Amino acid sequence: MEAAGYTTLNRQSGLLREMRTVANNIANTATTGFKQEGIIFSEYVIGTGEGPSLSMASGRIGHTSFLQGPLAETGGSLDVAIEGDGFFLIDTPSGERLTRSGHFSLSNQGDLVTSEGFKVLDAGGAPLFVPPGEGPLLISTDGTISRSGAPLGQIGLFQALDPSQLEREGGVSFRSPGDFEPVDEPRMRQGFLENSNVNPVLQVARMIEVQRAYEMGQSFLDAENQRARDALRSFFK
Repeated sequence: MEAAGYTTLNRQSGLLREMRTVANNIANTATTGFKQEGIIFSEYVIGTGEGPSLSMASGRIGHTSFLQGPLAETGGSLDVAIEGDGFFLIDTPSGERLTRSGHFSLSNQGDLVTSEGFKVLDAGGAPLFVPPGEGPLLISTDGTISRSGAPLGQIGLFQALDPSQLEREGGVSFRSPGDFEPVDEPRMRQGFLENSNVNPVLQVARMIEVQRAYEMGQSFLDAENQRARDALRSFFK
């Protein structure tokens, strides 16, 4: 295969990866706390020594948009949405993870847990235990949980020191290779959930663009393949 074929094939690989990413965004349009993903294409330029240089595009760098999604009122006493920056800290079998999904409930043991059953951690990094009692649970804007005026604990809100290093796990949770710290002025809203920040209209439009670009590249590869076949037939006549 000539250089043009390798260049196009490498580009096709990146476009296929972006198509899968866009499709995943569209599939998670209604997923609470989901953050839109994207692919960044980079260009590698290599000098051939003779004549023009060789340029190849690669789509291997993932990018996550942490823009806040719209808040939807649910009325659930344990539904919590974050306003502004920050993540909830949860304890999973793989370690501590960050998430923006605040659809919580109480376990049989009285621990505040996510929809997957992972424990939610407080501002000090310890599991949040809510003792049984009568009366509604109230959650203030700083995450303090109280009942009948008595504070029971505070939901922790944390921020990664380097958000660019966050690695997505499980759709709405992220692993932080580096350290994270508590948010100075946490802001939360009880009875609300943060919807996905995916714009489905823009994502569908992007899917069409990527599909057309992929089809164009495939047409070029088919033409190059046919040209090579014709050349071989002519050579062996």
